[in-house]
Amino acid sequence: MTLLNPIRTNVFAAALLAAISTAASAQPNAQSSTQPSAQPSAQSNTPQKVLNLYSSRHYQTDEALYANFEKATGIKINRIDGPEDPLIERMKSEGDKSPADVLITVDMGRLLKAQEMGLFQPVKSQLLDEKIPRELRSADGTWYGFSVRARPIYYAKGKIDPKQIANYEDLADPKFKGKVCTRSGSHPYMISMLSSIIAANGAEKAEAWARGTVANMARAPKGGDTDQIKGVAAGECEIAVGNTYYFVRLLKSDKADEKALVEKVGVVFPNQANRGAHINISGAGVAKYAPNKDAAIKFLEYLASPEAQAYFANGNNEYPAVGKATGNPQLTSLGDFKRDPLTMDAVGKNYAAASQMFDRVGWK
Repeated sequence: MTLLNPIRTNVFAAALLAAISTAASAQPNAQSSTQPSAQPSAQSNTPQKVLNLYSSRHYQTDEALYANFEKATGIKINRIDGPEDPLIERMKSEGDKSPADVLITVDMGRLLKAQEMGLFQPVKSQLLDEKIPRELRSADGTWYGFSVRARPIYYAKGKIDPKQIANYEDLADPKFKGKVCTRSGSHPYMISMLSSIIAANGAEKAEAWARGTVANMARAPKGGDTDQIKGVAAGECEIAVGNTYYFVRLLKSDKADEKALVEKVGVVFPNQANRGAHINISGAGVAKYAPNKDAAIKFLEYLASPEAQAYFANGNNEYPAVGKATGNPQLTSLGDFKRDPLTMDAVGKNYAAASQMFDRVGWK
């Protein structure tokens, strides 16, 4: 079954802040008079089977994920897509008039930001508490992780001995001067990674690591994770870090140049002899003023189901939060690895410190 006219809106902060001053902002899509009211169940004693989903997951493969929920429950998804931060700012500005039932986003940092702004409400669900591991959800039950992203080290085969990059800490070794490339230190993926290093080693050692890594950079940080992997393959650098699902996309590619590219790049899951490799999540929470709370909780519980977990693993090459990936041979070819057991909200305590640290060391 396909989505029933899902709402897709490019979200830009300025436009949204202007739009919320009007009654039109109370609708998932103000341009369509045929769409349901933004608060369909708040104004009626008769519950309507709808779910207003604010989503920053920009993956085409998620269409099947949402379609399956509609088919299984009869609940129609009204979706607003957009970048993470503008969506969060929109929810804040809308206040108790917000039509949002669920916010689904990527990166632990965005979930923590929404939590700190009071945009979620606690969920009481025995199913979620039993299925989602404690380290992948908030202590207060306001958000849950539904897929996992590992952040390994990539290296140029034949140029780097993988034994020499067994830990993230090795990236700061002076012998790798001019060999490391990364994305910007302002990106949440990097901030989350440094946050975990602070938790493991303390602020002083973490800052020394960050300075040492900056000194080893082959070029100024730029691009996304795929660009770092391509940089290794092209000889622009010899070591990089990036989330696994970007690499698996390249493994699955039908393009000859991308197949040739990944053959030049090896993967190391770091810190296997100690704390384990850093992981991040994509997760969701029920909005504080959700007009369709029951549908919202049902959606979160659906995301923990075997069907939904298979969509995350096989559709977008993410590790499932529940169980193991089994239907994605390219993902499983990377092998099993030890994960850092640190809880996501514990990592989040160092988020602000990590951001400031990147600024101090010149990790642009």
